[in-house]
Amino acid sequence: MARTVKKTQHIGTGRRKTAIARVFLRPGTGRFLVNGKEPWLHLGNVINYLNLIKKPLEVAKLEGKYDVVAHVHGGGLAGQADAIRLGVARALVALNVSNKLLLKPEGLLTRDPRSKERKKYGRKKARKRFQFSKR
Repeated sequence: MARTVKKTQHIGTGRRKTAIARVFLRPGTGRFLVNGKEPWLHLGNVINYLNLIKKPLEVAKLEGKYDVVAHVHGGGLAGQADAIRLGVARALVALNVSNKLLLKPEGLLTRDPRSKERKKYGRKKARKRFQFSKR
């Protein structure tokens, strides 16, 4: 899941719905980059998404000490924000195993398994049926 590269960079992988994020944690000034852009540009300046991706660093009390570079693809903005959050949390555990004790009770290391249900044949959507006509 998470691994350390070159002793200066820690990697975490996050997934949510169909979004996949590779997150690189590097010592720095607390700068965030998502696909080479500022997070508010990529995530549409939605405050909830911006707070979501910073939460693991706040819980571990490490904001402003590490730069976060995330490469994310697939899914929508909500799925991508959750994937980045999980990737940051896993990279923090790769950085220091004691961070796991802080992040686990907050639910930041849990992968959300909910995803879209597949469409079934003979139905309009996954569960919705076509309109029934008696006559």
